[in-house]
Parts: sequence; C-alpha cells; structure tokens
Amino acid sequence: MKYLSPLYPFLAGWALLLSTDALAYISLTNGLLQLLLFALVVCLPTWLTGRMSYVDIGWPWGLTLIGVLTFFLSDGNPIRVAIVSGAYVFAGSRMGLDALRMWRSGELKTELPRYAFQQRRWERAGKTNIKLSMQVEGILQGLGNASFLAMPALIIASNPSNSVSIFEVIGLLLWLMAFGLEALADHQKHAFLRAMKAAGETNKVCNAGLWKYSRHPNYFAEWMVWNALVVAAIPSWLALYEGERLMIWLLLGGGLLFASRVMYTTLVYYTGAVPAEYYSVKKRPEYKDYQQRTNRFFPGPRK
Repeated sequence: MKYLSPLYPFLAGWALLLSTDALAYISLTNGLLQLLLFALVVCLPTWLTGRMSYVDIGWPWGLTLIGVLTFFLSDGNPIRVAIVSGAYVFAGSRMGLDALRMWRSGELKTELPRYAFQQRRWERAGKTNIKLSMQVEGILQGLGNASFLAMPALIIASNPSNSVSIFEVIGLLLWLMAFGLEALADHQKHAFLRAMKAAGETNKVCNAGLWKYSRHPNYFAEWMVWNALVVAAIPSWLALYEGERLMIWLLLGGGLLFASRVMYTTLVYYTGAVPAEYYSVKKRPEYKDYQQRTNRFFPGPRK
C-alpha cells in the first residue's frame, strides 16, 4: 500500500473528470494516451536502465498531447480552444525538445540529481523496492497529466460562449508575463554560467538579475504559468454549473485549485527547489550565504 498510495489523489482526479457529462470522453482519451505515452517513454526505459530521468521527456510531451487533444476533441468556442491548446503545446514542446536534446547529447545516461534525491526519500520512508518505486513514479506523472494538470485546458475548451471574461484576459496576460519571466530567468542563469566559464570560475552562485530576489525565479514563474491557467478557467468552470451535478461541479472547482497546489509542491519540495539546493550546498561553498540572504521561492528583497 505504501508504494501505491501516492497514486490515489491523481486516480481520484481522473475519476472526477470521467464522471462529468461534458469532459468524460476527452478525459478518457487523454488518460489512456497519457498512460500509453508514459509506459513507452518513461516506464520501459526506466525499467531497462534503472534511471528515472526519462520523466523529463514524458511529462512535457504529455502536456503537448493535452494541447493537441484539446484542439481536436473540444467543442467550445474555437478561439478559446485554440488559445489554451496553443499554450499547452508551446510550453510542452519547448521543454520536450530540450529534454530530447539532453537525451541525444547523453546527459540522461546518468541520473539527474532531482531523481537521485527521490531515491533518498524512498529509502528514508522504508521503500526498499526501488524498481517498483520508480515505476509508480512514472505512472504518477502520467496520471498527473491525465487529471489535475489537464483540468484547466479541458474546462476552458468546453466553454462555447463568444463573450470574453475579465478573468480570461487577466489569465492570458498573467500567462504571458509569467512565461516571459521564466524565459528571462533561464537566460540570466545561462549567461551567468557562460561568463563564469569564460573567467575560469567554477561552482559560483548565480545571484544576478531575477536571481537576486529568489533562489528559484524560474520555478516561481512556472508556478505562476499554472496559476494563470487556473484564473483563466474560472468563467468556463462557472459555465459548467448548468450542465453538471452540483457535487461534480464543486469538485471540479476544487480540482482547479489543487492543480496549483500540485505544481507548488512539485516545484518547491518534490523535484524542484529542495532537491536542487541539497546538491548546491554540497557543490557551491557560497550557497549557504545565498540561502540566508535570498528568498527560496517567492521573490522579495534581499535580507
């Protein structure tokens, strides 16, 4: 039971989508294709190699799959469908192409630190069957794409209304701003690393640009990307009230909020800030001082 328990919330989220009148068919199609994708791209290579880093290929291409299915199977307003589908395809393909670059260059021949850290968690929790834990992890990621991470797209694309809500405008603007900040943070980090390499410096701490105000501004911006989708989904969720049972409708609203919670937990504790900093402290002598002076996740003034 302790090996399978992480799957239960995401199975419940998928079951919720399957129980709706408006989203059942597309949710079934998406869920089955996500599980097939992860079985072939993540679970099988993980079983053969003993490395879990293939999640970094499966997860973003799973987002792209959500966008494609939303575009072809949703019957909402065409402009609304195209925008949310494009957001998922663009974000997923951007990360997915980078993951394929890492795979081709051989970077996935060694386990990525965040997944090595995950094995430490399992050992502390008494999970000695690491191969089984890896398979559960791969399935969990696929179920995440089948459930809560698909909810904003599926709900938005179900809305046939031709009118535009202020929440949709705010959500779109917030998405563009957050994605721009994420790209800027990544650019500043890469520029810093190139400058340090040219200067012959190693294991230095990036504290330039956005990195002065947050130790992980890219993760914060990624979280805000998902919050933007949740905000944009509010009017479409309200529109579902007439066509869904009250309890299902209320649970869908909770599912949207839980999508934000899932991404926050992932980006801070699960595969994001906490595992990254575990290795940064060991590798970079100045990192402890950086931790004391700079907020971990939410941007703010230096201490």
